[in-house]
Amino acid sequence: MPGTVELHRVLRAPAERIYRAFLDADAKARWLPPYGFIGKVEHLEAKVGGTYRMSFTNFSTGHSHSFGGTYVELVPNQRIRYNDRFDDPNLPGEMSVTVTLTEVSCGTDLHVVQEGIPDVIPVEQCYLGWQESLLQLGRLVEPEIPDGA
Repeated sequence: MPGTVELHRVLRAPAERIYRAFLDADAKARWLPPYGFIGKVEHLEAKVGGTYRMSFTNFSTGHSHSFGGTYVELVPNQRIRYNDRFDDPNLPGEMSVTVTLTEVSCGTDLHVVQEGIPDVIPVEQCYLGWQESLLQLGRLVEPEIPDGA
């Protein structure tokens, strides 16, 4: 039966900046790949019905896997829903990801739910990958860097 992971973080950043990090190709390639992987976004059309395609390459082995999907819902600075499908036939099925952003007193409450994880991927491995990705997301969106710096 396909797996589900659910993650929650509070980031010291405005919702707008986090929302943008999910939909900007360069930002996504920087923060989404878990530790030890290099991300490459081949295509990203950030609109409802728009598609994206990207790959993760294991830096140690050089092995890569690619995946892509479609944006299902985009509510600026509040909610992102999209689906994912691996190109590898050994990783069948479609996953869905829902990202919810809620402004709080110290930044933004970030809630991520990924459903439909293929049976061959241990849920704890996927959870670990997301934890690493969200730490990198925080490092990208939390610093307040003035223009010209």
